Amino acid sequence: MLKRDLCPICHENLVAVNYIREGITHYRNMCASCIRKGRKLKPQPAAWAKSGYKKKDRCDLCNFKSKHPKQMSVFHVDGNLKNNNWLNLKTVCANCRIELINSKQLPWKPAPIEADF
Repeated sequence: MLKRDLCPICHENLVAVNYIREGITHYRNMCASCIRKGRKLKPQPAAWAKSGYKKKDRCDLCNFKSKHPKQMSVFHVDGNLKNNNWLNLKTVCANCRIELINSKQLPWKPAPIEADF
């Protein structure tokens, strides 16, 4: 028998049962009360934001100056989304991001490894 978790929103009630199939009980993500009230989890900040990196207002590739922060996105140079070292993070505009995804080529070299002592 699996243990039912507490609702991640209200932390009071147990999560609701979604359905039972072939003797296995499947649960929802929140309790019935929170579902009825339309409550939702607050989105968590990205891992790069937790590391202290801030988006720049200029693209690191084409030097485009954005008017709104949503025009820019953060790109991981080595492709590893868990590597949030600031040397691995670049701010790129939407056009450059599409070009990077389509071309599969990096216009810059991966950052050199630095000693952590």
